[in-house]
Amino acid sequence: MTTAYANNVLVSTQWVQDHMNDQGVRLVEVDVDTSAYEQGHVPGAVGWNWRTQLQDFPSRDVATRASFEKLCGQAGIDNNTIIVFYGDNNNWFAAWAYWLATYYGHPRAHLKLMDGGRAKWLAENRSRTTDVPRTSAKTYTAKQPDLSVRAFRDAVLQAVNAKSAALVDVRSPREYSGELLAPENLPQEGAQRGGHIPGAQNIPWGSVVNQDGTFKPRAELDALYRGKGVTPEKPVIAYCRIGERSSHSWFVLRELLGYANVRNYDGSWTEWGSSVGVPIER
Repeated sequence: MTTAYANNVLVSTQWVQDHMNDQGVRLVEVDVDTSAYEQGHVPGAVGWNWRTQLQDFPSRDVATRASFEKLCGQAGIDNNTIIVFYGDNNNWFAAWAYWLATYYGHPRAHLKLMDGGRAKWLAENRSRTTDVPRTSAKTYTAKQPDLSVRAFRDAVLQAVNAKSAALVDVRSPREYSGELLAPENLPQEGAQRGGHIPGAQNIPWGSVVNQDGTFKPRAELDALYRGKGVTPEKPVIAYCRIGERSSHSWFVLRELLGYANVRNYDGSWTEWGSSVGVPIER
């Protein structure tokens, strides 16, 4: 395992290769492309669909506590299981699932992210399968939501007015400027207005990873955030468009750098950019 960071939460592809069949370890793939899992995945991994399983419908919210308990139990996960998340797009939604598991109280010691994600596993020509593992259902008990890792709109607005938190906008520079409403490869929708939350520093999520998708060394990450005035003693709120890229940066700040007070504003720009009466900078 990687130990140079603040917390021992990253595992390498080799670690996964060596431990994929261990009792008490469950691999979970969560992809932006929800069809990727069916095309081939790490042997023994279950697939979670972020659209249908990690969100609550029709409300714009995360999966409920009861839904998360059911999802984990069906995957053969109990409260003592080590969950190793990974996925495509440099672990965007794998980080989202990790954040959600933290929100519902799964112990940090039992949460891992595979460094480099699906792309690194494939680039190394490691084994894949289309077989869905047979899992024995277990009982999973989620805790009450840990609100210390999640920010809601009104709390963000209060932080803006009081200048009481460092805001990190992890979107691309063109989204931050208001030129785009979404990443270039996606339909330009989801918000009525473009721009960024006043005072937010633009530190794109992609600046924290190497070309192979692994996270940059701790010293480089620390310099990146400190250079923008985002320092460990400040409360930090990260956001993007729908919350998945910001959960990736939340992971870096909280888990790799050890910042004590980091929240993910998962409402992000789809909420802020369409809210009445909130300030926007361009």
